[in-house]
Amino acid sequence: MGEIATSRRQITLFFNPESIRAKKTLALAKAEGLPIQEVNLLKTTLTGTQISELAGKLNLEVRDLINQHHPSYHSRFEHHEFSSEDWIKMIKHQPQIMKQPIALRGDIAILVETPTDIIKI
Repeated sequence: MGEIATSRRQITLFFNPESIRAKKTLALAKAEGLPIQEVNLLKTTLTGTQISELAGKLNLEVRDLINQHHPSYHSRFEHHEFSSEDWIKMIKHQPQIMKQPIALRGDIAILVETPTDIIKI
Protein backbone atom coordinates (compact mmCIF):
# COMPACT_ATOMS: atom_id res chain seq x y z
CA MET A 1 0.00 0.00 0.00
CA GLY A 2 1.61 3.29 -1.11
CA GLU A 3 -0.17 6.58 -0.77
CA ILE A 4 -3.66 6.44 0.63
CA ALA A 5 -6.13 6.25 -2.23
CA THR A 6 -9.36 8.07 -1.55
CA SER A 7 -12.62 8.24 -3.40
CA ARG A 8 -15.65 10.47 -3.14
CA ARG A 9 -17.79 7.38 -3.72
CA GLN A 10 -16.68 5.58 -0.58
CA ILE A 11 -15.46 6.26 2.92
CA THR A 12 -12.18 4.72 4.03
CA LEU A 13 -12.37 4.05 7.75
CA PHE A 14 -9.15 3.46 9.71
CA PHE A 15 -10.08 1.82 13.00
CA ASN A 16 -9.10 -0.42 15.89
CA PRO A 17 -11.64 -3.28 16.16
CA GLU A 18 -11.19 -3.31 19.95
CA SER A 19 -12.53 0.24 20.20
CA ILE A 20 -16.15 0.63 21.25
CA ARG A 21 -16.36 3.94 19.35
CA ALA A 22 -15.04 2.24 16.20
CA LYS A 23 -17.53 -0.65 16.52
CA LYS A 24 -20.41 1.80 16.95
CA THR A 25 -19.20 3.97 14.05
CA LEU A 26 -18.90 0.97 11.74
CA ALA A 27 -22.34 -0.34 12.76
CA LEU A 28 -23.91 3.08 12.17
CA ALA A 29 -22.20 3.48 8.79
CA LYS A 30 -23.48 0.07 7.68
CA ALA A 31 -26.99 0.82 9.00
CA GLU A 32 -26.97 4.07 6.98
CA GLY A 33 -25.87 2.13 3.89
CA LEU A 34 -22.64 4.13 3.55
CA PRO A 35 -20.02 2.56 1.25
CA ILE A 36 -17.16 1.77 3.64
CA GLN A 37 -13.69 0.44 2.94
CA GLU A 38 -12.45 -0.91 6.27
CA VAL A 39 -8.79 -0.62 7.31
CA ASN A 40 -8.22 -2.57 10.51
CA LEU A 41 -5.21 -0.88 12.13
CA LEU A 42 -4.32 -4.05 14.04
CA LYS A 43 -4.07 -6.10 10.82
CA THR A 44 -2.84 -3.48 8.32
CA THR A 45 0.50 -1.88 9.12
CA LEU A 46 0.51 1.66 7.82
CA THR A 47 3.70 3.02 6.29
CA GLY A 48 5.38 6.10 7.68
CA THR A 49 4.21 7.99 4.60
CA GLN A 50 0.60 6.92 5.18
CA ILE A 51 0.73 7.93 8.86
CA SER A 52 2.16 11.33 7.89
CA GLU A 53 -0.45 11.68 5.17
CA LEU A 54 -3.30 10.92 7.60
CA ALA A 55 -1.97 13.50 10.05
CA GLY A 56 -1.69 16.05 7.22
CA LYS A 57 -5.24 15.41 5.99
CA LEU A 58 -6.47 15.96 9.56
CA ASN A 59 -4.34 19.12 9.89
CA LEU A 60 -2.50 17.53 12.81
CA GLU A 61 1.11 16.89 13.71
CA VAL A 62 2.00 13.17 13.78
CA ARG A 63 2.35 13.37 17.58
CA ASP A 64 -1.27 14.53 17.76
CA LEU A 65 -2.36 11.16 16.33
CA ILE A 66 -1.13 9.47 19.52
CA ASN A 67 -3.62 8.78 22.27
CA GLN A 68 -1.33 9.42 25.23
CA HIS A 69 -4.09 8.28 27.59
CA HIS A 70 -4.17 4.76 26.10
CA PRO A 71 -2.91 2.10 28.55
CA SER A 72 -0.47 0.74 25.93
CA TYR A 73 1.11 4.17 25.68
CA HIS A 74 1.50 4.53 29.46
CA SER A 75 2.90 1.04 29.88
CA ARG A 76 5.65 1.55 27.28
CA PHE A 77 6.44 5.23 27.02
CA GLU A 78 6.88 8.13 29.36
CA HIS A 79 5.51 11.52 28.37
CA HIS A 80 8.29 12.83 26.19
CA GLU A 81 9.00 14.96 23.17
CA PHE A 82 9.86 12.74 20.22
CA SER A 83 10.65 13.45 16.57
CA SER A 84 7.99 12.79 13.93
CA GLU A 85 9.95 9.70 12.88
CA ASP A 86 9.85 8.40 16.48
CA TRP A 87 6.09 9.00 16.73
CA ILE A 88 5.63 7.14 13.42
CA LYS A 89 7.66 4.18 14.72
CA MET A 90 5.54 4.12 17.88
CA ILE A 91 2.33 3.99 15.83
CA LYS A 92 3.73 1.29 13.53
CA HIS A 93 4.74 -0.91 16.48
CA GLN A 94 1.76 -0.11 18.73
CA PRO A 95 -1.11 0.76 16.35
CA GLN A 96 -3.63 0.71 19.21
CA ILE A 97 -2.18 4.00 20.52
CA MET A 98 -3.28 5.86 17.37
CA LYS A 99 -6.37 8.03 17.75
CA GLN A 100 -9.18 6.56 15.71
CA PRO A 101 -11.46 5.97 13.95
CA ILE A 102 -10.36 8.19 11.10
CA ALA A 103 -12.67 8.55 8.12
CA LEU A 104 -11.55 9.69 4.67
CA ARG A 105 -13.74 10.56 1.71
CA GLY A 106 -12.16 12.32 -1.26
CA ASP A 107 -10.21 15.27 0.15
CA ILE A 108 -12.08 15.27 3.47
CA ALA A 109 -10.70 13.61 6.60
CA ILE A 110 -12.19 13.54 10.08
CA LEU A 111 -11.20 12.06 13.39
CA VAL A 112 -14.48 10.50 14.52
CA GLU A 113 -15.31 11.81 17.99
CA THR A 114 -18.83 10.36 18.13
CA PRO A 115 -20.22 7.63 15.83
CA THR A 116 -22.69 10.04 14.16
CA ASP A 117 -19.71 12.04 12.78
CA ILE A 118 -19.47 9.38 10.04
CA ILE A 119 -22.75 10.65 8.54
CA LYS A 120 -21.28 14.16 8.15
CA ILE A 121 -18.48 13.06 5.81
